Amino acid sequence: MQLFEIEEIFPDVAGGSRLPRRQAGNSAQSLATTLVADYTLPTRAWLPSSAVTTLLGEFGITSGAARTAISRLGRRGVLESSRDGRHSFYRLTRDAAGELSAGGAWIARFAEQARSWDGTWTLVAFSLPQEHGAQRRSLRGQLRWLGFAPLYDGLWVSPDPWNPTVAGRLAAVTPGAMTVFRAGHVDLAVTADRNPIEAWDIAAIARHYEAFDRQWRPLLERVCGGRIVGAAAVRARTEIMDAYRHIPLLDPQLPVELLPAGWPRARAREVFVEIYDGLAEPAQRHVLDVVRQFTGEPVVGIRAHTVAVMAAN
Repeated sequence: MQLFEIEEIFPDVAGGSRLPRRQAGNSAQSLATTLVADYTLPTRAWLPSSAVTTLLGEFGITSGAARTAISRLGRRGVLESSRDGRHSFYRLTRDAAGELSAGGAWIARFAEQARSWDGTWTLVAFSLPQEHGAQRRSLRGQLRWLGFAPLYDGLWVSPDPWNPTVAGRLAAVTPGAMTVFRAGHVDLAVTADRNPIEAWDIAAIARHYEAFDRQWRPLLERVCGGRIVGAAAVRARTEIMDAYRHIPLLDPQLPVELLPAGWPRARAREVFVEIYDGLAEPAQRHVLDVVRQFTGEPVVGIRAHTVAVMAAN
């Protein structure tokens, strides 16, 4: 099966289901996957389809569009269904749960601890015929997810050491001609010299951090004061995850030695953790309330996971 693109709802990991691609705004399929995962991922609990439709409606998704999204997720192997009389229920498939768990852990561990850097780079050089476009895109998606960036078209760099995860991912792509180096940069002291850190647009990454901070920091006081509850808590929690999940792709914990002073990585993580975890309880209560409307009995297995729980997976 073709590997996922990097724009998937979580960074791509090889598996058997096809998670929905993130689109401009929040697509119904992406929102449905996020909502089900945020509150049932560890348990793979069954949710009434009507409850999922209602929760999506709180994001402005019509009932018809919600039902279509749920059905399509079933066909793609993200959700599986069961019936009890006239009522239908859905839960994450085992493959999708594994993929989402791996993606969530990757996001949750980002900037969890400061990294040391020994001054050396990992370089991946590859050559693929132009007609192998799908294979080229797949390889580039894997490299981007693994923290590499293109210094030149066929030469990608990362400040991280070579490790089994990188080796396994790239071996699975079967890219053809490839060479891997570990090396230090030699400053040529000429205008044509390009430092490996220039593979990343540092100014653009900084602007992304600034935009994230402007949008979410003002919410901290209301979250800490318990003033965001109900559907608003679910919406805010879903939206901050959507915003934060892109940051590790833009800034894969680049060495602070090479970045401007006061780099905002740690501050962004603090804001994300405080809001995502701070809204866990009120969001969970609301999801439980919605589900109870359609079950009429105690609900088991619905639990809002925290950043620490995700990171431990």
